[in-house]
Amino acid sequence: METVLSGIRSTGNLHLGNYFGAVRNFVKMQNTHQCYFFIADFHSLTTHPNPASLHENVKKVLSEYLAAGLDPEKATLYIQSDVPEIPELYLLLNMISYLGELEKTANFKEKVRQNPENVNAGLLTYPVLMAADILIHRAKKVPVGKDQEQHLEMTRNFAKRFNFLYKVEYFPEPEAFNFGEELIKVPGLDGTGKMGKSEGNGIYLIDSSDEIRKKVMKAVTDAGPTTQNQEMPDAIKNLFSILRLVSQAETVKFFEEKYANCEIRYGDLKKQLAEDIIRFTSPIRERILQIYSDSEYLKKVVALGREKARASASKTLKEVREIIGFRGF
Repeated sequence: METVLSGIRSTGNLHLGNYFGAVRNFVKMQNTHQCYFFIADFHSLTTHPNPASLHENVKKVLSEYLAAGLDPEKATLYIQSDVPEIPELYLLLNMISYLGELEKTANFKEKVRQNPENVNAGLLTYPVLMAADILIHRAKKVPVGKDQEQHLEMTRNFAKRFNFLYKVEYFPEPEAFNFGEELIKVPGLDGTGKMGKSEGNGIYLIDSSDEIRKKVMKAVTDAGPTTQNQEMPDAIKNLFSILRLVSQAETVKFFEEKYANCEIRYGDLKKQLAEDIIRFTSPIRERILQIYSDSEYLKKVVALGREKARASASKTLKEVREIIGFRGF
C-alpha cells in the first residue's frame, strides 16, 4: 500500500472548493492508501500568528476535516507540532540545502515582494520544512497544487542529495499524486477563477444559512441573454457549475432551459442555488459544531494521530541519524 502525505493549512475554513476538490478525494484515498494528513501549524509561524488564536485555528481546522469525512482510524491525522522528529529532520536537511537554490524559489520571491518587512529565515527554508514533512514518513505520493510543484521538486532533490552524500538508497523520491478527472475545480462567486480563501469569493462549510444567502445573492451576473442558446459568460457559467454540484438534475435542467430561451431570472436562480447549498452544507456544518464542542473526542483524535505519526517518524529519524553517523556509546 503506497504512502501518501498531505498537509492541511492551519488557518482558514473549508469552502466548497476545498470539499469538492481535495477533501472528497482524501476521504476516498484513506480506504486505498496509507495516508498521513497533518495540520501545518509550524508553517503558519512564518506570518507570526497571534498566540491566542493559534490553538483555536488548529481546533477549527481539525473539526472541519473530521466533519468532512477524514477518519482517524483509517488515516493518520495529526498536528505537525506534535511530532518533534519533524523539526529535527528539518535541521538535518538544512545542512544539505543551499542558499542559492532556496533564494530562487518562486514562492519565496513572491513572499518577499508581498511582505518586504517580514523576510524571515522560515520563509527562506520553507521548502526544507516541507521536505521534512514528506520525508519523515518516506512518502511516495504527495497531492500538491501548482504553487507547490517546485517545492516537491526540491524535496526530490534533497532526497537524492542525501542518498548520494551518504551512499545509500534510503529516501524515495516522492511524486505528485494525480487525482485525475475526479478533481473538481469549483469557481468562485465573483465571476473569476476558482473559489479560494485569499480571493474572498467562497462559500464555507461553516457558513450559516443567512451568510450563504447573502453571498450568493451578491454573486456576479450580467444583464441576461438576448438571443436563444446564447453562450454563457464566465460569471454565469460559474453559477451553473456550482448548481450542478449541489442541486437536483431537474433543477439544473430547468434553469438551463430558461437561459437558453432568454427567460431566466437571475434572482430566482440565486435563491434556488442558495437553498440548495444550504441543504448540502447544513449536515456538515452541524457535524463541525458538534465535533468542535466535544473536547474529549478531539483529545482522543489528536492523541491517536500523534502516536501513529511518531511511530513512523521516530523510526525514520533513528535510521537517518545512524546513516549520518550519530550513534550512542
